Amino acid sequence: MAVELTKETYEAAIEASKNKPMFMDFWGPKCTHCLALMPSVEALAEKYADKVDLCKVNIAGGRRVAMALKVMSLPSFLFFKDGAEVARLSGDTVTIEQIEENVKKLCE
Repeated sequence: MAVELTKETYEAAIEASKNKPMFMDFWGPKCTHCLALMPSVEALAEKYADKVDLCKVNIAGGRRVAMALKVMSLPSFLFFKDGAEVARLSGDTVTIEQIEENVKKLCE
């Protein structure tokens, strides 16, 4: 199950990626591509739940998190391993296949 991050919790989530890799889904309630991807992203998170955590940031309430991590477009997916960002996907051309490819790399 996805954890919703806030400005108070996102740094701890990144730190926790030292123990278990994690990817962040930055989305917005008015972003149609975000909403279209959401069910597939959540299914992907369930598929890899034992290896990777999913954290979500609703841009409507998470602007500070987006600014801190330099997220400039939606949807955006940031991938963290060992406490550091290792990959990033963003924009309305992102596919679930690209996201899964990056999740698989986190598991290596």
